[in-house]
Amino acid sequence: MPELTAAGRQWTVAAGSNLLDALNEAGVAVPYSCRAGSCHACLVQCVGGDVRDSRPDALSPAQRDQGWRLACQCHVLDDVQIHTFDPQRDGQAAMVAAVDWLGGEVLRLRITPERALRYRAGQHLVLWAGNVARPYSLASLPEEDRFLEFHLDCRDPGQFIDAARQLKAGDTIRLGELRGGALHYDPDWSGRPLWLLAAGTGLAPLFGLLREALRQRHQGAIRLIHVAHDAPGHYLAKPLAALEAKHQNLSVELLTAAEAPSALAQLRLVSRQTQALLCGHPDRVEAFAKRLYLAGLPRNQLLADVFLPRG
Repeated sequence: MPELTAAGRQWTVAAGSNLLDALNEAGVAVPYSCRAGSCHACLVQCVGGDVRDSRPDALSPAQRDQGWRLACQCHVLDDVQIHTFDPQRDGQAAMVAAVDWLGGEVLRLRITPERALRYRAGQHLVLWAGNVARPYSLASLPEEDRFLEFHLDCRDPGQFIDAARQLKAGDTIRLGELRGGALHYDPDWSGRPLWLLAAGTGLAPLFGLLREALRQRHQGAIRLIHVAHDAPGHYLAKPLAALEAKHQNLSVELLTAAEAPSALAQLRLVSRQTQALLCGHPDRVEAFAKRLYLAGLPRNQLLADVFLPRG
């Protein structure tokens, strides 16, 4: 059976064992979120031997050449030596600029990286609080904001959420990998209707993308729909209202979970050139996509990013 070496230890694992499970079951703590190769929280480095990787496309060629792998997507077949991602060694330092609550259940975290971070609206970043990591979408806009902004849904407890609740301005935090995600704004869409459909804190990246479209003077009509579990869950209602008042081509609709089914059933396309961006829990994104398909939206004009539940 193959030997696995990590964190100064060596032990035998069954051939074909999932690398993430083998490490965590042995007490070598490797964070994870989606287990689908999307969040990149479980990044590890093979420094001796290799593993069978079911998602080689999930990392860049340069990362793969350096031995980086996503533990959740790898299986141990032969002897392998692993370096786990060390946020102190491999991450970037950042300082908490501000922490405040939006709507009572959403924690807004603003941080300033030690070195300027080049990113675009719609991307997400792995955040490390001590030895706990979690990927979050960026709600900030690089051309306008001097900080990185994240919206954390705190309705349910979790290791990272528990740690984030204790953060205050001036604290340090570490940054992991910046990911592209599925969402972006293309200037070629300028004259087309743009629909942004968000559920919960899936609004975070779409808020950044909305401001990017407005910054680039999008000419077509923009329709933003936010579904929250209840009315107080519309945590960006005021800034969205301010943008709507300023831009005649923007309309904002705030729906509760109870109102959403009947409202979404009324969706009608004004143009088959409409471009749609969706974000939120997988079930809600699936419901959004189904209604848009039924309304006649071509599949290649829909981009979606899901907030996958842990495990």
